[in-house]
Amino acid sequence: MNNKQKIFYERGTEDLKRKTIRAHKLVQAFNESDVEDSAKRAEVIKELFGSVGENPSIEHNFHCDLGYNIHVGNNFYAGYNCTILDMAEVRVGHNCMIGPNVGIYTAGHAIEPKDRYKSGYGIPITIGNDIWIGGSCVILAGVTIGDNSIVAAGSVVLKDVPPNTVVAGNPAKVIKSI
Repeated sequence: MNNKQKIFYERGTEDLKRKTIRAHKLVQAFNESDVEDSAKRAEVIKELFGSVGENPSIEHNFHCDLGYNIHVGNNFYAGYNCTILDMAEVRVGHNCMIGPNVGIYTAGHAIEPKDRYKSGYGIPITIGNDIWIGGSCVILAGVTIGDNSIVAAGSVVLKDVPPNTVVAGNPAKVIKSI
């Protein structure tokens, strides 16, 4: 389902600076846009993201690293204060709802402290179809969330979530089948 290969990057390169500035300008334009101007908001998201299905809806105060690594399907919804660290791809299926204050983090760093600040890596995240991620959840690098699943509010997802399950807790564990 998900390519879990690490994608390494060097912080502070001119190329990475250029890409993050592009994303930050688009994020700023989105977050400062008139909430009633849905056409403008959709236009900015389509320019920012790698691909966007029909009917995207993202609330105020969205943030990301690069933007172009984010791919969302039809009827994507993200609540207030959604942060997607997309140093690697984040693929979200159709009919997915993300609650407020959710963090989706592909980024990681070396365990060894020497020169940790100089580089990092990203591992892709895949979120299937018909997913509900409750408020204040954290989805970590390399995770795949299977179709039709629910991640209960406040969960920290470290491992793959099987399809048709409810997970909860820190770390998130299967608590129920759907």
